[in-house]
Amino acid sequence: MNDIEWEHFMADNDMEWVVKPVSWEEGAFIGNGSIGAMVYGEENAKRRHVLRFVTGRTDVTANRTDKPGFSPRVPIGELDLEMEGMIYHPTSMRVDLWNAELRAHLTTTRGEVKLRSIVHSEEPVMAIEIEISEGERGTQFAWYAYPEVDHVLKNADGFNLNQYIPATGVEKTARDGVNLCIQRYSGEDGCVTAWKEVQVSPNRRVCFMSVINGHNEAVIGEAVDAVVQASGVDFDAWVGVHRRWWHNYYQQSFVSIPDGRLQSFYWIQMYKLASATRADQPLIDNQGPWLTSTPWPGVWFNMNVQMSYSPVYTANRLDIGMSLVRALDENRENLITNVPESCRHDSAGLGRSCSYDLQAKVDDEVGNLNWICHNVWRQYRYSMDDEMLKTILFPLLRRSVNYYLHILEEGDDGCLHLPPTISPEYGSFMKTKVRDCHYDLALLRWGCQTLLEICQRLTVEDPLTGQWKEILERLAPLPVDETGFMIGQDTPLAYGHRHFSHLLAIFPLHLIGCDKEEDRKLIATSLRHWIGKEGDLRGFSLTGAASIAAILGSGDEALRYLQSLMLILKPNTMYKEAGPVIETPLAGAEAIHDMLLQSWGGKIRVFPAVPDEWQEASFENLRTEGAFLISAVRRNGETQMIRVKSLAGEPCIIKTGMTGVIHWKISGTRAAEHTVYVKAGEDEIVLDLNEGDEAILSLGAEMPDWRIFPVESPRKVVCFFGGHKPWRLYGF
Repeated sequence: MNDIEWEHFMADNDMEWVVKPVSWEEGAFIGNGSIGAMVYGEENAKRRHVLRFVTGRTDVTANRTDKPGFSPRVPIGELDLEMEGMIYHPTSMRVDLWNAELRAHLTTTRGEVKLRSIVHSEEPVMAIEIEISEGERGTQFAWYAYPEVDHVLKNADGFNLNQYIPATGVEKTARDGVNLCIQRYSGEDGCVTAWKEVQVSPNRRVCFMSVINGHNEAVIGEAVDAVVQASGVDFDAWVGVHRRWWHNYYQQSFVSIPDGRLQSFYWIQMYKLASATRADQPLIDNQGPWLTSTPWPGVWFNMNVQMSYSPVYTANRLDIGMSLVRALDENRENLITNVPESCRHDSAGLGRSCSYDLQAKVDDEVGNLNWICHNVWRQYRYSMDDEMLKTILFPLLRRSVNYYLHILEEGDDGCLHLPPTISPEYGSFMKTKVRDCHYDLALLRWGCQTLLEICQRLTVEDPLTGQWKEILERLAPLPVDETGFMIGQDTPLAYGHRHFSHLLAIFPLHLIGCDKEEDRKLIATSLRHWIGKEGDLRGFSLTGAASIAAILGSGDEALRYLQSLMLILKPNTMYKEAGPVIETPLAGAEAIHDMLLQSWGGKIRVFPAVPDEWQEASFENLRTEGAFLISAVRRNGETQMIRVKSLAGEPCIIKTGMTGVIHWKISGTRAAEHTVYVKAGEDEIVLDLNEGDEAILSLGAEMPDWRIFPVESPRKVVCFFGGHKPWRLYGF
């Protein structure tokens, strides 16, 4: 599709508000990977004239002075648009996904204010442009550092007693025509906010604002320079640079499904990913740039980070995944000091939660670093970047697996066993520990298998090869009973368990698949027993269940889980329990990928779990293991066309889902054509592709037009997300 077609397609997926949003969970969000704002108003009579840009910068943290603990993220403050009249009806807002731009038309009791805002894609600057009517001449921007925020606004989204709010010194000054607010916490911790208004015409002006972590002279200069440079160029040209970045980002891949609500949800998650992080920015924590009242103002590694990054690989947005790779690489020494001193010569680990320095001592939750390494392994397998494999993943995974070698125990049965450890989220309040915990057994087995595979790939003769092979031969089997996979030795799943930590061998590690009937039965039994224990299920339970159902090829079941997820998401697609957490909706996007395209066990699976009601679907340039870009079209309930582009020349086995006459044509380094007849259940095709080659497979002997277009939805839902508007459920 060209840019105009893309713009038209994306417009239907925009977030839209037909009344003023009044909370974090229905606000409009914008961001550029480090700076962000959640935009909403307030219903209290004192502040009904205010539109809030509650501002966050991901790397602003504060050393705790109240008790031991990692340096948590802290709230910064907000830029308020204060109007003469109260915001009234009709009022509308819209997040234009294609241009990553918020637009609003605010009606007040005194007049009108038109607004558009971006957080620039390539500069640390947020800009808000307003156009005001005669009755709103007194409209003004006002920055409030967090301690200065009106208590009515500060506590509008609740107050969490577990959240650390540091003592803050606030200094306001100006430099080079730029307003400054310097916030100092303890030591070097703090932030600088700089802003400047530019009058474009009598009724139009733009406010430019930057937030930089720290508070020394260099930081102050950086903040001032950012605002001066942004405000000194042509505004429309500056916005054009921002838009081009986003247009290029979106076009890395394309997905269209005949479910307007889920399709909008998917594209909002793609927007959210690039708003939350970039390759050169901090990794995705529990909230992204949109911090609010929370007991979890940091980075959690027993699920949250892993699930947040899960969609970047298939979506062909590997640059986003590099923020995680870079964080691990830059904090290697801290990962080493996370394990006991006696193990630091050869091991590394990662506890449950920490700040961006990854300092988190390993206690009874042992497998978190191994699971994070699985994300990096996906980053490698989808890129085939051998340099990253050699210099980052291999040494890190080697150390992570080595820590297990220090705690393995030989049993009377001759097997190697693990001491009592925690299966994340199971019996959390009782601090339940189990021997031979599935979580750790699965991660250790995957780690050893992967290390051996890496050595073979890199032709490395590692002295620990023999130990890794011995572990695979002698490691205690994953505990199983009549209900499927157990939590651990002598510990069945006895009550509700929101985490799928006892199912990691199925997903995402894929240690077992569905080729054998007994494995398929074990997966199905485990899934049904787990999801049937309803007592403690959460949103991320539903995303995990959807992905496991997709492994089974149960598209209708996967869809039911995602439809249930839609009922508990917030109107703006954010998710909240005791506090906001960002991973659940992002993992929902990965579940949609798993219904459309899977690649594990050395095979690519096209449309492996499409629901019966999705008679049509299409995607372009989704990425798989082996660094293949896959495009496909489904019409009338059948796969009509598949395009495969090899970026690395790796072996390619593809399960097409096609039956009957299949024709394929190879182009690139050589030309070749083949026609075969495929029976049902025998749809695996081996493609001999060199790096740069492309194969187009079609159903039937004729080669069709392979251009990818959006599919029509029988129940088209336009702009479903944004404000709460249940009347949009069935569209119009």
